[in-house]
Amino acid sequence: MLKELQLFLSLLLLLSCGFFYQLTWKSSCLFSCLPPHKSQQDPEALLGQGRSIVFLETSERMEPTPLVSCAVESAAKVYAKQPVVFFMKGLSNSTQLPSNSTYPAFSLLSAIDNVFLFPLDMKRLFEDTPLFSWYTQINASAERNWLHVSSDASRLAIIWKYGGIYMDTDVISVRPIPEENFLAAQASQYSSNGVFGFLPRHSFLWECMENFVEHYNSHIWGNQGPNLMTRMLKLWCKLEDFQEVSDLKCLDLSFLHPQRFYPISYPEWRRYYEVCDTDPSFNDSYALHLWNYMNQEGRVVVRGSNTLVENLYRKHCPRTYRDLIQGPEGLVSREMGPGDK
Repeated sequence: MLKELQLFLSLLLLLSCGFFYQLTWKSSCLFSCLPPHKSQQDPEALLGQGRSIVFLETSERMEPTPLVSCAVESAAKVYAKQPVVFFMKGLSNSTQLPSNSTYPAFSLLSAIDNVFLFPLDMKRLFEDTPLFSWYTQINASAERNWLHVSSDASRLAIIWKYGGIYMDTDVISVRPIPEENFLAAQASQYSSNGVFGFLPRHSFLWECMENFVEHYNSHIWGNQGPNLMTRMLKLWCKLEDFQEVSDLKCLDLSFLHPQRFYPISYPEWRRYYEVCDTDPSFNDSYALHLWNYMNQEGRVVVRGSNTLVENLYRKHCPRTYRDLIQGPEGLVSREMGPGDK
C-alpha cells in the first residue's frame, strides 16, 4: 500500500511539473517559442522569393483580433504554397509576452506552417526608397491619422522592394488572385489600396512613393492611400468604365473589377453582419473586404448567429472560428465547423 501511494505521489509530482513548465513556456517567450524553422527565418530571404502575401499592423497591438486572424488564416489557406508574412510594429527580436497572457490568436497564427510573423522596422524598410527622407524628418506624434499614413507608406515600400500581394487585415481570401501586377477597383475609376500586387521594383510603385512625398497631406483622409493610387493610375492609364464583370488592362497593369474584392460596397457594409437565408456565391470575387473601419458600432462575429460573416469564418478561416469565436453567452465552443481539418 505504501509503495502504491509513493508511486501515485511521484506520478502526481511529474504531472504538476509538466503542467507548470508548459504554462511558463507558453507565457514567457515569443520568437524562441516559435517552431525552429520560423524563429530562424530571414524575412528578406523569405520575401525575396517575390510571392509573399503581406499584412501589416502599424499600431503597438500585439494580440490580433479575430478578424485579423481570419484574414491571415484565409490567405494561408488559399495560398498554401506561398509565405504569408505578417509585420507587426509591436514586435521586436527580444519581445516577450506578458506572463498573464497566452495570446491565443498569436499562437494560432504562429502554428500555421506558411505564416510568418516579423517586426516592422519602418526606418530600415524605407531605406533606398523616396520615403526615407520623409520618414526621417516627420514628427509622427504630431501627425494626424499616423497609423493609417504609416501603413500606406509601408505597404508601398514592401511590395516595391520584394514584390507579392499586399492585403489589409480585414480582407478574407476566397480564391487565388491570378494577376501579377494589379490594382483593385473600389468603384469605377477609383482604386483601393487595400489589396494590390506587383512584381519587385515595379516603376508604378516607385512613382507612387515619389507622389506620396510630393503631395503629402495627412489631414486629408485617403490622400496617401486610395486617392494616391487613383491619381497615379489616371496618370498611367486612360481609364474607362467597366463593362459587365471584366477587368481593365493598361500596359502591364490590370485594374480589377469592383466585384473581385468589393462585391459589398462600403455603404452596405452591415450586410456582412446580417442573417442570410442563402449565402452569396461570390463567384466573381478573389477576396472580400469587410470594411472594418466603417464598423464603429463594434459588431462582432457570434457563433450560431447564421450571419454572412459567421458563415465566411466557418468556411475560410476554420481555425479562427473554432478557437476564437464566441457564442452569445461569451463562451468559445470547441465543436468543429465545416472546413475544419
